[in-house]
Amino acid sequence: MSLWQWLEALDKKAFSAINFYGALPFLDLPMRVLRNAYTWIPLYVFMLYWLIRYAKERAWQFALLTVCSFACTDYISSSILKPLVGRKRPCYDQTLNMVIHKLEGCGGMYSMPSSHASNHFGLATFWFCAIFYMTGKRWYWLYLWALLVCYAQIYVGKHFPLDILAGAGLGTLIGWILARVFYRWQIAPQRL
Repeated sequence: MSLWQWLEALDKKAFSAINFYGALPFLDLPMRVLRNAYTWIPLYVFMLYWLIRYAKERAWQFALLTVCSFACTDYISSSILKPLVGRKRPCYDQTLNMVIHKLEGCGGMYSMPSSHASNHFGLATFWFCAIFYMTGKRWYWLYLWALLVCYAQIYVGKHFPLDILAGAGLGTLIGWILARVFYRWQIAPQRL
């Protein structure tokens, strides 16, 4: 058995543990709600409020790089990497048909990396770092938010755990790069 085959078998076991064996009826609705983009509108409104209230002089730069983070993670994960990797979603995997607890439509054919994971970890990382650069505060809860969204992706049957890890890694990298851009653009010049 090759390393990839071993990882894929382990990934399917982890998926089944969360999606099938870990499925509880009272969690079905909350997990579907967690992965819905509209659920997080209050968070985005809070971030906008926080920017205007506490970082008004850097608000448009922060907002611009937030949009860039989302655009980069979404485009790279969906349009470049998913077709390149070509890994099928759990709902298209014939070996899982009898055990999958599918709460959402299948969606596109390919799943790696997870766009939800890359988008949310990209935003969480950019926001975490940029806020730290501006205030010295560490908003760890941003990663809890991203983790909840990602867990919901597995729970509802949309992604394997390795899809989530790949997306989280991609998002974290892009978020960090854009946070460094923010630092060099907005923070470093004022420290000279």
